Amino acid sequence: MNNEWIRQFIVANLPVLPVPRITDIRLHKAGPQSGLRRLAERDPQFGSPYWAHYWGGGLVLAHYLLDRPESVAGRRALDLGAGSGIVGIAAAKAGAATVHAADIDPYAIATIELNAALNGVAINTMLADLTQGEPPEVDVICVGDLFYEAALAEKVIAFLDHCLAQGIDILIGDPWRAHLPKSRLRLLAEYAVQDFGEDTTRTCPAGVFAFE
Repeated sequence: MNNEWIRQFIVANLPVLPVPRITDIRLHKAGPQSGLRRLAERDPQFGSPYWAHYWGGGLVLAHYLLDRPESVAGRRALDLGAGSGIVGIAAAKAGAATVHAADIDPYAIATIELNAALNGVAINTMLADLTQGEPPEVDVICVGDLFYEAALAEKVIAFLDHCLAQGIDILIGDPWRAHLPKSRLRLLAEYAVQDFGEDTTRTCPAGVFAFE
C-alpha cells in the first residue's frame, strides 16, 4: 500500500483530538465514521489498527514521561511497538536527545510521522521488528502495552533481557495485562487512564515500571 495514500486516508478520516488528561498532545484517532474497514477491504495485509486508538499502557507511560522528564531528558530514547507514537512524542516533549519509534505496521509508521508533525517534535521512525535483532544504540527503551498476548510477551521479554544486559534502562507502561512480567518489575508510578475499548467516561488503573 502506497505510504502517501495511507497518510492521506489518515488525515481525511481520523480526526485530530487532544489526548485525555494530556491535553498538550494531540493525535489522529479513529472514530465511528473513520471507515477503517475500507483499509481492510483495499489492503489484504491490513492488520489490527492498534495505531488508531488509545491504549492504557501508552497513555500511562506518556503521563509519566511528561511528569518525570528527567527519566529521558538528554538521553537517546526508543518507543518500542510505538503504535500511534504517543510515548515517543511524550519523550521528545520531555527533552530526549533523540527519539526513535519502531513498529512492524506501515500504517503505524505513517501515523507516527503525522502525529509527530502535529505535535512539533522530531521522531525517527523504523518499520522493523527490533525484537529479532541486537539491542539498539539507545539509553532508554519505553514499552507501552506490549504484554496483551502470551507469544508477544515472551518475545518482548527475551529482547528486553538482552537490552538490560547492555546497560539500557527500560520503562514499561501497562494496565496490568495478563502477561505482564510482574516478578521482573519495580513500580514507579500509577495513574488512572482510559483504555482501548472503554468509553470516554471510564478509566482503569495502570502502572509505570522499571524492568529489572
